[in-house]
Amino acid sequence: MDSQKEVCDRFNVEFVPSSEMEKLGIAIERIGELPIHGLRHKAENGTCGWYIWCGGEMTQEDDFFKPLHVSHIGNYLPEVEKYLALPPGYRFLIAGDYEDVWHDPSLINM
Repeated sequence: MDSQKEVCDRFNVEFVPSSEMEKLGIAIERIGELPIHGLRHKAENGTCGWYIWCGGEMTQEDDFFKPLHVSHIGNYLPEVEKYLALPPGYRFLIAGDYEDVWHDPSLINM
């Protein structure tokens, strides 16, 4: 939680933590590829709004993202945990030492 607060402070954004019982969408089959992408929509229906995938562009396939409780993300991609308190409308892209975090208003203006 401290590292999540530090990320939010570093980018001067509101701290909006994801509950461990909420679900996020993750592209399990692409884990291990780089870079790692994350984007956050508004939370709804028991989800925190996060969608995470690795490698190239995400696809529009219905089964591209699988639901995963936030509490389990550390078992798959521990390096993304610190970004999960960025507010809705934010994206991140990481690969090794490379990090990019930005606001994408299209994520909340849908």
